[in-house]
Amino acid sequence: MPENMSASLSIAEEFALRVQKNNRKERIMRFAPLLVLVVMIGVFSAVCGANFASLNNFVAILNQLAIPMLVAIGLTFVIMIGGIDLSIDGTVGMAASLLGVFVLNSRFPFDWGLGGVILAVLGSTLVGFIIGMVHVYLKIPSFMVSFAFMYICRGIGLLSYSGQPPTIMDPVLTSLPKISFLGIPFITWSAFIALSVCVFIQEYTAFGRYIYAVGTDESILNSVGVSVNRVKVKVFTLAGVCFGIAGALGAIRLGQGQVMVGTGLMFPAQAAVVVGGTSLAGGKGGVINTIVGVFIMTVLANGLVVLKVNPYIKTGIEGIIILVAVALTVARGPKAISK
Repeated sequence: MPENMSASLSIAEEFALRVQKNNRKERIMRFAPLLVLVVMIGVFSAVCGANFASLNNFVAILNQLAIPMLVAIGLTFVIMIGGIDLSIDGTVGMAASLLGVFVLNSRFPFDWGLGGVILAVLGSTLVGFIIGMVHVYLKIPSFMVSFAFMYICRGIGLLSYSGQPPTIMDPVLTSLPKISFLGIPFITWSAFIALSVCVFIQEYTAFGRYIYAVGTDESILNSVGVSVNRVKVKVFTLAGVCFGIAGALGAIRLGQGQVMVGTGLMFPAQAAVVVGGTSLAGGKGGVINTIVGVFIMTVLANGLVVLKVNPYIKTGIEGIIILVAVALTVARGPKAISK
């Protein structure tokens, strides 16, 4: 056999082996977050016993993850196109504030019922739309635009109730946190319904496929005549819808409309998306991955509370465990950096 032919065969074989290795690694990384979750549940169950591994605590975990799940789902779509949204705390807080003002409450004369809830969600939807438009058409990085809107939304929320949060008095809304089905609270069911809609959008619509395409290679859509800018604006708008629903449910659960409903949601949401395996470079991962990440974050926080870990060091422990989880679940390489 000629030398050049044998060399080309060896190169082809080496390439095939490399592809097989990468495919194997990809399969392992796909199931790594789920493995981390199972191990975490096993460890907490062994250490905490019935205090953790009980039906009541399982329901508590489901109740705790409802709001973070909605926020993380919205953020997932943004990260899948290679963007980032830092407006979460402000947008969620603004939606909660508007709901408290426009439904029957203790301070203002409004009593718009369901209309007040819709208005609150529409407010956050509009914020998402504006963030997308400014990012796309003024060519400003998404993290800068969204970071600015975090403060803008927080200011709108505080201004809406003049610094004194109103108590929600609408009898229908105040009864919702007490309603449960199969032992699972209404608010959690609402979050799962929103999750189902987002899974459908991602997996069974052209828009969902466009999201993957933008995160992978924008030129793919340009070559078939699809507007990349329009897809990006729709993604930020969809994120705004999710943040608005989270804010509305948070206000209903608290029984009060105030900006503080959104405080501290941004970091856990970002961690859940990354731990779940969605690539910061875009184009990989998705909503299902994020749900696993949200469970990891919620189980971790719940387990540390059951263990009665000192709250002053709880955050540090969460950070260390999240770092380990990311190291185990996230592929690293030149494309793993956010655009």
